[in-house]
Order: sequence, then structure tokens, then C-alpha cells
Amino acid sequence: MRQTALISTVMVMILLGGWLMIGAPAPWSPVGGERESAAVGPETLALGEAVYSQNCAACHGDDREGQENWRERGEDGKLPAPPLDGSGHTWHHPDDELLAIIEQGIEPFAPEGYRSDMKGFGGRLSEAEMRAVLAYLKAEWPEDKRQRQAEINARARE
Repeated sequence: MRQTALISTVMVMILLGGWLMIGAPAPWSPVGGERESAAVGPETLALGEAVYSQNCAACHGDDREGQENWRERGEDGKLPAPPLDGSGHTWHHPDDELLAIIEQGIEPFAPEGYRSDMKGFGGRLSEAEMRAVLAYLKAEWPEDKRQRQAEINARARE
């Protein structure tokens, strides 16, 4: 009995170690989780950073700081791009919602009449690229924001 338990434990450790060594997200944390940067491989984070730089930084800023006065509508009635560095409200949403916003844009999820320059990237980015961007953003958030967003994810899955 002890030998079977020991062999099973070693096998699980080998599988998980191999999983993480190849840079794959941990099976318990496909995008979200309490230890995002540890659960997502460096290749995924590098892809997310590159995709962010090419597609998101023009509006959300090179350092994910967002546009000035992002809580105030401009003359065109649109809200400026919010920060994605953990100081805004992005972490208030579960991963599935954030991925849907990246894919479809914000307007389908906003109140009627809401106008935004945030259009969807579903026709330009693959699902893997969208997930990599989200993983990159979350890895850069302060630990307390990652923890709270992990709780939001858990509630959304219930």
C-alpha cells in the first residue's frame, strides 16, 4: 500500500514538473489563479507581452497605465482606455468576461448606448494570443489584486 502511494506521488510530481517545464499553464490554472506568474510559462508571458505591445499599448499605454482621465467621458462621449496595471477595474472581472471583451470589444457588455474605441480582436488574434495577453496582464498585477481576482474567478465558476 505504501509503495503504491509513493509511486503515485512520484508520478504526479514528474507529470506536473514536466508540464511546467514545457511552459504549459498548470492544469488547475489555465489563465487564472493565485500564483499566475508561477502557473504560466515564460513563453506564454513573452507572447502576451509582445501581443500587448503590438495591439493594446497604443491605447492602454506601454506600461498598462491607461489614458489620462480614464473615468471621464471625452467630448466624443467615449471613456478613455482604462489602466490594465491593477490600478483600474480590470481585475474586478472574471477571466471569461475579460477574454470575451478582448475578443468582442466592450460594447456588447456595456449598458445600452455606451460608446467606446475598444473594438474586439477576435478577427485578428487567436484564442491563445488573447489568453497570453490576459496572463501577461495578470502576472504584472500586484499580488493582492491577483488574489482578489482569483476569488472572483472561483465565484464565477460556481
